[in-house]
Amino acid sequence: MIRKVMYAAVLTGLMLAGCTQEKSNNQQDMKTTLQLTQEWDKTFPKSDKVDHKKVTFKNRYGIELAADMYTPKGATGKLPAIAVSGPFGAVKEQSSGLYAQHMAERGFLTIAFDPSFTGESGGEPRRMASPDINTEDFLAAVDFLSVQENVDPERIGIIGICGFGGMAVNAAAIDPRIKATVASTMYDMSKVNVEGYFKSEDSKEQRMEKRKAIAAQRTEDFKNGTYKRAGGVVDPLPDDAPWFVKDYYDYYKTKRGYHERSGNSNDGWNVIGCQSFMNQPLLAWAHEIENPVLLIHGEKAHSRYFSEYAFEKMTGKHVEGVSAKEGNKEFLVIPGATHVDLYDDKAGVIPYDKMETFFKENLQ
Repeated sequence: MIRKVMYAAVLTGLMLAGCTQEKSNNQQDMKTTLQLTQEWDKTFPKSDKVDHKKVTFKNRYGIELAADMYTPKGATGKLPAIAVSGPFGAVKEQSSGLYAQHMAERGFLTIAFDPSFTGESGGEPRRMASPDINTEDFLAAVDFLSVQENVDPERIGIIGICGFGGMAVNAAAIDPRIKATVASTMYDMSKVNVEGYFKSEDSKEQRMEKRKAIAAQRTEDFKNGTYKRAGGVVDPLPDDAPWFVKDYYDYYKTKRGYHERSGNSNDGWNVIGCQSFMNQPLLAWAHEIENPVLLIHGEKAHSRYFSEYAFEKMTGKHVEGVSAKEGNKEFLVIPGATHVDLYDDKAGVIPYDKMETFFKENLQ
């Protein structure tokens, strides 16, 4: 037993030495290589209460991420900070930037970033997704915020919207530097890929059909030397489309939320883009998150059950359609709100006051 412990200590020392050397090398290679749009091209108006600039940083895979930084005008000293991303398939010029700007107006230094392979961020091939890399994107954002001169590294939180709500919870489970987490109108991308909506594809046979289809597409993509896109939000919208698809259309395909770099607004993810979610459960360790988490969802959202599932994973308490709190984990239901109502300010129901209170109480 003692010998095993000694071997483990030696291996750990070698691993740490290697990581330390790699960090040193990375610090020498931080020049920006991305082409960033400098004009204001958001789907929301610019606030006169904050300063805005573009920033970049790399994740541990060497992928360079693009972000918008929002700082309260006239702010001094070390500020609490928040990193924001999502929805899944969106860009920082849409919902995440709106959330970031609002929270900056309330005294936080914030960044809204494009995940790897999307928007203005780097990574090839484009429009690929990964439960690991996209979780890492949040951790890299925390790395970046931790070394800013005007940020208190002990007061950093994150916000994940829609599919990046699940990634945010996963990030909180692995990185205790994240002192508080908000997941708004959350999707668990593992759960929906494995089970389909409302467990409509939750059988061994149905999962095997998905695996076969993705495997066949991989072969086809390799033959063609390109990746087939799955398509974004359906357009034109069929008359018999489910109401939540019409909800997505109203945001992503109209002036309300359309953006030229958004996959959801255009041709979507690669068909094989979500393959790894099929056997990598995002919320596997959510029950070990020690820091506070706030889940926010609309009462009428088709996706509300994802937040209910996450709340149960973290607390052991099952709820349906009602707000609940257990220790430092909270589930907030917004009466009458749909999934997309929490994307922007059209319905006026995003609980910015609640988020401000939550972060100020937990980023002390």
